Amino acid sequence: MAQELTQEELNPKPPEPIIKTAIFAGGCFWCMQPAFDGTPGVTATSVGYTGGASPNPTYEQVTAGNSGHIEAIEVTYDERRVAYARLLDIYWENIDPTDAGGQFADRGSQYQTAIFVADEAQQLAAETSKTAVAARFPDHRIATVIVPAKAFYPAEDYHQKYYQKNAGRYTMYKYGSGRAGKLEQIWGEKKEKVE
Repeated sequence: MAQELTQEELNPKPPEPIIKTAIFAGGCFWCMQPAFDGTPGVTATSVGYTGGASPNPTYEQVTAGNSGHIEAIEVTYDERRVAYARLLDIYWENIDPTDAGGQFADRGSQYQTAIFVADEAQQLAAETSKTAVAARFPDHRIATVIVPAKAFYPAEDYHQKYYQKNAGRYTMYKYGSGRAGKLEQIWGEKKEKVE
């Protein structure tokens, strides 16, 4: 006689999520948030500042260019649903990795590109992805650095989800800064998922 299945066997619980964070700097942080929002497996994003020594920097301090901090995005994700390697792909497709002086119209060290790695697995994945990107740009040096993660300080509320709160201004900035056109030139059709 066959053994009856238990309720748990009939309706197994989904595996518990494995929540991790990734930190990327890609120039203006307003423009990095739409690229990750809406990605299956990404549970939250926050724009902010990282890389410097001073705690709780303000937007004014960072944009002045002498705080040591740069504009960045913190991506919280479920590793069971989206791989860190996929997040790296999204990151690369939303920057000019050959620009050492900033990104698009935003110039200065506060707009440099960087991947902030939290552990050895992220380090290895970031290095692998950087090597693949470098192969696409044989005549250029990849300016994006891979560095250990430091404290991440969320930006002021009005910067969070700016593309939703101020859609008109965001769109004007994205195109007016040359970002949208340059990304299409570098990577082909724009990869941004959310307008």
